[in-house]
Amino acid sequence: MKLPGSLLVPLLLIASTRAATKTHSIVLGKSVAIKLTDGQTGGEARIRPLLVDDRLREYTSGAPHDITDRLFVIRRAYRLNDTLPAETDKPTRWAWRLGGWISVDRQTGHIAQLSLPFFDPQISDASWFRDYAAYCGNSDDGSKAYAVVFQLGRKKPLLKQQFPGESCPAPGWEREPLRVTFDPPGVEKASFVVKSRTAEFETAGDEAEEVEDKP
Repeated sequence: MKLPGSLLVPLLLIASTRAATKTHSIVLGKSVAIKLTDGQTGGEARIRPLLVDDRLREYTSGAPHDITDRLFVIRRAYRLNDTLPAETDKPTRWAWRLGGWISVDRQTGHIAQLSLPFFDPQISDASWFRDYAAYCGNSDDGSKAYAVVFQLGRKKPLLKQQFPGESCPAPGWEREPLRVTFDPPGVEKASFVVKSRTAEFETAGDEAEEVEDKP
């Protein structure tokens, strides 16, 4: 039966609306213990599969952090091929590693790799509050360590301050005023007040290196 032209447009609109509002199933599966190599986090971690519409998309480690009611971030885990060239006749040897962070959109099911400046999967332990991540990171050659505050959506960190040492525990956050505190081993604890474009050094000691996100 041929439908009148006046009915075709509403039916097409209904079909496109249903397609656009399709919901996706986002599930973090059962946690299992794995052994890490290369000395990450003491050699052990717990991982969970990330399933989108019942399909395995990534492996993850640690707790997710909700950025909004739609978007969350979580650390990625992956398996690296650890087979030597002389071992190609043997079963593939896989080594677990902790990677960087990914974002997951609950509505679209989209997964994106986050680029956190100076984040070093070997030593960095990120602490999230709202859409801010605070962590200790390294320069590309590993010769310098930095206290870093980064806001999602920006190209440059709000804070990049060099400190002596290699790493630090996950920094602590406070809400009012918005403040983050770094406490590296063997170094004086330092707090920074986070503002729209910078993070300002608050305690006595060396001045922080503030990095503005200029247009």
